[in-house]
Amino acid sequence: MTRLAIPFTARSTAADVLAGVDLTGRHYLVTGGTSGIGLATAEALRAAGAAVTATTRRDVDLADLDSVRAFTAAWTGRLDAVVANAGVMALPTLQRARNGWELQLATNYLGHFALLGGLRRHLTGGRVVIVSSGAQLSAGVDFDDPQFERRAYDPWVAYAQSKTADVLLAVGIADRWAADGIVANALAPGRIHTNLQRHIGAAEMRALGAMDEDGNLVHADGFKTPEQGAAASVLLAASPLTAGMTGQYIDEDVQQAHVVPGGTGLHHGAAHWSMDRANADRLWALGTDALADRN
Repeated sequence: MTRLAIPFTARSTAADVLAGVDLTGRHYLVTGGTSGIGLATAEALRAAGAAVTATTRRDVDLADLDSVRAFTAAWTGRLDAVVANAGVMALPTLQRARNGWELQLATNYLGHFALLGGLRRHLTGGRVVIVSSGAQLSAGVDFDDPQFERRAYDPWVAYAQSKTADVLLAVGIADRWAADGIVANALAPGRIHTNLQRHIGAAEMRALGAMDEDGNLVHADGFKTPEQGAAASVLLAASPLTAGMTGQYIDEDVQQAHVVPGGTGLHHGAAHWSMDRANADRLWALGTDALADRN
C-alpha cells in the first residue's frame, strides 16, 4: 500500500491539523475526553465547529461491561467518529475487572470493543480512532495466557499487550465494518505528561527521564504537549487527508507507519504482531466470547 503523504510532524498540534477544516454539524465522541490528550482532542474538534461528547468513568466505566452496555443502549443520534482515547497504564499490581480480565486489557481493549460494537449502528459512514502507544512494539497479545493467570504479572508487559490489542481492534473493525462505510485506524500519540502516568512511581519516572531528583516533571527531548499528542487523533477523526484510510497506524511523528519486527528495541513503526490479521481474528473472538459471557 502506498503510504499517505502527511504534511505534519511530531511538533504539529491538533489545531495545526484542523486549520481550515469546518466541522460544523458533525458529532464526535471522545472517551477520556476531559483531561490530557483526550481533552486536547475534544477542544480542537470543538474549535473547528463540531459537537463533542467527552466521557469520563462517571459516564461510562470501560472496565464494567454493564456500564458500557447501559451507555450504548441510551445513545441516540449519529456519530461521525469515536475516538477511543481513555485508558490505564502500568498498574503496579495485578488487578482484575469484574469479569476476571486483567484490568489494563479489560479497560484499554475490551471496554472499547464493547463500546464500539454498541455504537456501530450510529457510525455508518463514520470513523473509529483508537489511541494505542509505541508500547505495542514491546509485546504482542499472549493468547495462551492473556489474563496473567499462569505467567508472572509485569505492569509494562500488560500495558504493551493492551496497546497491541488496540491496534488489532482497528484492524478487525477495518475488515469487518467496511460494508457500513466505517473506517478504523490506530495511533501512537507519543510521550506526554498526563494523568495516565499516575500509577508510575517516582524512581521509575526518573529512570524514564520524565522527572528530576526533586520530583519535578521534566519535558525531555521527545516529550510532547497534550496538544501535540492530539494531532494524530484529530488527523484520523476529522481531517479530509485521511478520508478512506483504514486498518492503518499513525506513529509518534504523525506519519503512516511501516510494519516492523516487534520486540527488537525499535521505537517507531507498527509491530508485525499488531497488524497481523490472524491475530486480529483471534482477539475479536476473545472479545466476542467475553461479551457473550456477561459476567
